[in-house]
Amino acid sequence: MFDVLLTEAEKKLRDEVRFFVRDKVDPDLLIAMDSKEKEYPYEFIKAAAEADLLGLRFPKEYGGRELDWVSEIIALEEVGVLGIALGCAYSLPSIVGEAIDKFGSEYQKKEYLKPTLSGEKICGEGLTEPRGGSDFFGTITVAVHRDDNYILNGEKRFVAGGVGADYFIVYAKTDFDAPPHKSLSAFLVDRDAGVDVEEEYELMGCRGMGAARIVMENTEIPEENLVGEINGGTDIFNAMMVPERITSAAGPIGMGRAALEIAVRYSNKREAFGRPIRRFEGISFKVADCATELDAARGLVYRAAKAADTGKWCRKEVSMAKAYATEAGFKAVHEAMQILGGIGYTDVYPIERLYRDARLASIWTGSNEVQRLIIQNEVFNEILDEDKSLKRDIELDTPGAHKTEEKVYTEPADKYMPD
Repeated sequence: MFDVLLTEAEKKLRDEVRFFVRDKVDPDLLIAMDSKEKEYPYEFIKAAAEADLLGLRFPKEYGGRELDWVSEIIALEEVGVLGIALGCAYSLPSIVGEAIDKFGSEYQKKEYLKPTLSGEKICGEGLTEPRGGSDFFGTITVAVHRDDNYILNGEKRFVAGGVGADYFIVYAKTDFDAPPHKSLSAFLVDRDAGVDVEEEYELMGCRGMGAARIVMENTEIPEENLVGEINGGTDIFNAMMVPERITSAAGPIGMGRAALEIAVRYSNKREAFGRPIRRFEGISFKVADCATELDAARGLVYRAAKAADTGKWCRKEVSMAKAYATEAGFKAVHEAMQILGGIGYTDVYPIERLYRDARLASIWTGSNEVQRLIIQNEVFNEILDEDKSLKRDIELDTPGAHKTEEKVYTEPADKYMPD
């Protein structure tokens, strides 16, 4: 962590979360989750709520602390050292809470947001379907208005808390004639309203979070559980993608940092050929590269957090942070395992668990390929839409700048065809 960029209040929060992670999270919980003996980390959520660490950005009247996004990602990196599962559990109140806080009614804030931040209710989100995840707007789950309810039919896949959550935010198609971006609505769906678990997944990592496929068949949702406006799901989804992707970026930095710290301590003690292996550039340069890339990732994540705090459009910054930080975090875990060698591939060290966890980060919350699609689109738009007269025209700084006939961008296919 680069302290030079943190205020005293931010350093204090970092230490608060760091001590919580050190003192209040039993290793047995992590082991039970990873060995599939634990379906959901209820006690972790309770402990975080009691420590007043859930939903740091939200209003105090609902259980938050009215902090900013920078504070949230500082906390997330510290929680990230525990692995992706507890990082996910910690993030979900912030992600689902974003929709309720920004678009929800007062009833929804009191009945859902407040008990979520107090640890009384566990939330989940239903975005991905068996037909796909990153193609979100192709959703085929539907909701039909009938009397004072919406009748929901469909299924969602890879739902963290599919086993364990008390309620879910679920997106469904409500206008069957509108284009995809204008056809969806968001609902708060209680488990006991008729949410069935059809499959609990056996995952490579991120275990103990009850990841499941949930099915809703003629599930009745009261009108008051519609979040925001009917057919207004796109705005809610876009708002949720900020916490979804920033938290997905911050957590892997914590995982990478934890693995790198283990590797540094190990390589300082482990000897080969008569000296500590840290004395070999093959080892020490890995440490240098990973430390540099983790700090670069922090810079991108902090920038995205600052941008999010302005309330302005920050899709590029968030996608850059998500893509780069998840890959930097995974690389650090990968190189840490390489430094430890065979023993790193065993459960003597937690690196093999972190490796399995970190692999997920570039897949979920919008694959990194989708993030790059977003980034390139934003960059092209920014550069092509800007007023060139406000900057130096660098294209003129060359002797051949006047040779406009050589600046050929396209030519007609029939240019040299005979008449």
